[in-house]
Amino acid sequence: MRPVFYAKVEQSDSVGGQTPHRHGKEQDKPQGLFTARKKMFVREVSGFFDNWRWVFVWLTQIVFYGTPWLQWNGRQAVLFDLNEHKFYLFGLVLWPSDVAYMAILLIICALALFLFTAVAGRLWCGYTCPQTVYTEIFMWFERKIEGDRVAQMRLDKAPLSFNKIWRKALKHSAWILVALWSGYTLVAYFTPVRELIVETLNFTLSAAEVFWIFFYGFMMYLFAGWMREQVCKYMCPYARFQSVMFDEDTLIVTYDVKRGESRGPRKKGIDPREVGKGDCIDCGVCVDVCPTGIDIRNGLQYECIGCGACIDGCNDIMAKMGYPKNLIRYDTENGVELGLSKKQLIRKVFRGRVLVYTAVLLALIGGLAYSLSERSVVKVRVERDARTVVRVLENGLIENVYRIQLSNSDEKAHQIALSAHGLNGISISGSNEILLPELSTQTLVLRLQVDPVKARSAGGTSGTNPVEIKLKTLDLKEEPMVEKTIFMLPKQD
Repeated sequence: MRPVFYAKVEQSDSVGGQTPHRHGKEQDKPQGLFTARKKMFVREVSGFFDNWRWVFVWLTQIVFYGTPWLQWNGRQAVLFDLNEHKFYLFGLVLWPSDVAYMAILLIICALALFLFTAVAGRLWCGYTCPQTVYTEIFMWFERKIEGDRVAQMRLDKAPLSFNKIWRKALKHSAWILVALWSGYTLVAYFTPVRELIVETLNFTLSAAEVFWIFFYGFMMYLFAGWMREQVCKYMCPYARFQSVMFDEDTLIVTYDVKRGESRGPRKKGIDPREVGKGDCIDCGVCVDVCPTGIDIRNGLQYECIGCGACIDGCNDIMAKMGYPKNLIRYDTENGVELGLSKKQLIRKVFRGRVLVYTAVLLALIGGLAYSLSERSVVKVRVERDARTVVRVLENGLIENVYRIQLSNSDEKAHQIALSAHGLNGISISGSNEILLPELSTQTLVLRLQVDPVKARSAGGTSGTNPVEIKLKTLDLKEEPMVEKTIFMLPKQD
C-alpha cells in the first residue's frame, strides 16, 4: 500500500479561549478551489529539528554569500564568465564544448534528490531549499521587529498608528536589504565581485547587471516575504510528483494515530487512559508551527515539506504534560503499522529502489570524476582548407593546406609539437612547435608537404590518402592526440 497524500483545506485562527491556532471544525468543511488566502502567523518553535534547520541556513548562506570572495590562481574561484564563454570552478575551467559535464552534473543532482526522497522524504524542501531558507530568514526579522506570533496578530489587526508604521517599515526595509544583497551576490557569480564593486561605486553597472540584481531581489522579497507557503503549495512542481518516489518504507513526518486518539484537552498529570483519551491534547501547536499551515494529524499531505517543526512543537507539549515524546515523529508507514524498531527501520533503508538509485548515482559520480581526471587541457581539431584542394610547388612537392584549431583550457601556457604520419616522406612546412597561451583558442594554417615519388613508392595513390596529425604537449605527461584527415595526391601525367 503506497502512502496516501491528503489535500488540506484552510483552517480557522482561533479555538475557544486557548491561544489562537489554525485547527478545528472548519478544517472539515470543503472550500472552493480559488478561496482567498488567509494570512498565516507561524509560531516560533525550538528543538532538535529547528536547530538543524538553522545549521543548514547558516551553511547554505555562508556558501552562497562567501563563495564569490574566494580567490584561485589570482582570479575569482567560482565565476561563470558568459562574455568569455568560460566557467571557472576552482581549478577546473569549462568551455562551451564541455557542456556534457554540466548535463551529467544536473543528472547527478536529480538522482541525489530521488535518493534522498526515497529514503527520508522531502529533506531538501525542509532544510536546504532556498524558499525554505529565505522564509526562515525573513521570519526571523519579522519576529525580532514585530514580536512573537500573538504580537504579530495583534499588530496586524491594530488600527494604523506610529508604532505599526515604523515596525512594518523597518521589517520591509530589512527584507528589501537582504533581497537586494542576495541579488547583488548572484550577479557576482557572473561578474567578478571586485569589478562589480568598482562598477557600483562608479555608477557604471551594465543594464543586465542592474536588471538581475533587482529582479532576483524582487522575486526573493515576493516569495519569502509575501507568498511563503503559497510557493510550496501551488508553484513548486516537486510537491506534485513526490508521491512517485515515496513507498511504505520512506521516512516521513507521521502522527501516531493509535497513541494519539482520541484527542482532547485535559489537565496536566492526568493519565489519558483514565479519561478515555489518547496522548494528543488537541492544543494545535503542531498546526501553529507548521510553515505551510497543515494539520499533520490528518495524515500525509503533499503540502508537508518534512521540516520537523511539528515534531519539535509536539515534543515540547508532551514534555510539559509528562507524556512520552515522539507522538509526532519521523517514521515510515510500515513502521507505524507494524511497530518497527529503529534498527528495523534502518534495515528497511537498504531496499531495492534505494540500492538502484545509489548504484546509478555512484556510477555517474565515478564516471564524471574519472572523465575530469583524464580530460586533456589541450584540444585540437583539424579541417581541410576548402579553398585549396591540392597545390604543386616549384620544387615538385605536393602541398595540402589545413586549418587547425588549438584550445588550451589550462591556466598556464603549454608547448605543443605537431607531426604528420601516413605517407612516406610527409612533413610539416615551417616550425612544428607552437607555444599555446593559457586559456586561449587559436586557429592556425597547417601546410603538409610530400614528395610524390616517395609517397607513391611506399603505397601512396592518386586521390585521397589517409594521414594522421599528432599533437604532443611537451610539458605534460599525456599520450599524443591524433586527428585523422586525408592528403590529396594529383594524378600522374
